[in-house]
Amino acid sequence: MSGTERLPAGYPEARATFRDRARSVGARLEAVVHPEAGPDGDELAVDVAVVGRPDAPARLAVVAGTHGVEGYAGSMCLARLLAEEARDLGDDLAAVLVHALNPYGFAWCRRVDEGNVDLNRNCIDFAAGLPANPGYDELAEALVPRRWDDPQVRAAADEALAGYAARHGFPALQAAVSAGQYRHPTGVFYGGTAPVWSQRVLADLTRRHLQGAERVAVLDLHTGLGPWGQAELIASRPDEAERARLAAFFGAYTVPADGTSVSADVSGDILEALRRWLPGTETTLVAVEWGTVDIVSVSNALRADAWLHAYGELRSPAGARIKDQLRAAFAPPEGDWAAAVTERFATVVAQAKEGLLR
Repeated sequence: MSGTERLPAGYPEARATFRDRARSVGARLEAVVHPEAGPDGDELAVDVAVVGRPDAPARLAVVAGTHGVEGYAGSMCLARLLAEEARDLGDDLAAVLVHALNPYGFAWCRRVDEGNVDLNRNCIDFAAGLPANPGYDELAEALVPRRWDDPQVRAAADEALAGYAARHGFPALQAAVSAGQYRHPTGVFYGGTAPVWSQRVLADLTRRHLQGAERVAVLDLHTGLGPWGQAELIASRPDEAERARLAAFFGAYTVPADGTSVSADVSGDILEALRRWLPGTETTLVAVEWGTVDIVSVSNALRADAWLHAYGELRSPAGARIKDQLRAAFAPPEGDWAAAVTERFATVVAQAKEGLLR
């Protein structure tokens, strides 16, 4: 990949660009239409482009927009891949490109879906019961206070969070806040009580486009954690064989359960679900996480957005400011950030392709 690329202006432009570029390379396109509409009444959908032989023994899946607002960077990466790499796959490799897995969150500038559910906390075994998170229970009111717009209430809430970190350490605070919680539907990092629409769509896409392959690599594209413009490759509880493949494919990678990642060890992420849905397939699965602003700014942007949708007025000046803050936390407008994202993405794609074809 070469040249420059920019973040799309919004979901409609991102979707149109993805579909246009997919057609230009002769990809097989499909759209799974979401039951709700975008802010201007526009159609929302998960769009999928399949490039190469659909029965190829090796398949590279790239997923953008698992967390809606993070779809700005993910869509940009898919557009670059289609423009510059999709014609050079060979006979043994196909690419399955999933655009806007959470189209509602992308269009409405939210990290979560239409039910405030975080898709990367939703892929648990609900039949086994909901996981407990007593740390979040303790902090729930401080994380999303009813009067976010009251400076005194905000200060008291922030003091409660700082006190928890002082007592238990910052890693414990991060785990309590972001590992996933299932009791507070208007809170942050809420995992829901049943599989949501996007999870069901992903399961069906996996069955139709990835099952039957001998080898599958998945790149799930994310933003918001880590140093500005730098990418961390994060694996979710890989076994020893997958760890060896990850090292052979990419060199360095991290595992939250090992304490080596910028991410907390979360429950119910899509990589674990993909592994379950692909029995008998050799899988090499990573989230690619690009850093943006500092973690406190990211957390405050998420807290403000949760408050806005639970207690505030969405179409208000305060609502507009919160949306601008959220987008800046996950899709910084600076051109050097976009350039860093696409440059690193090109390297990871090349590594995945080479690894799959070894």
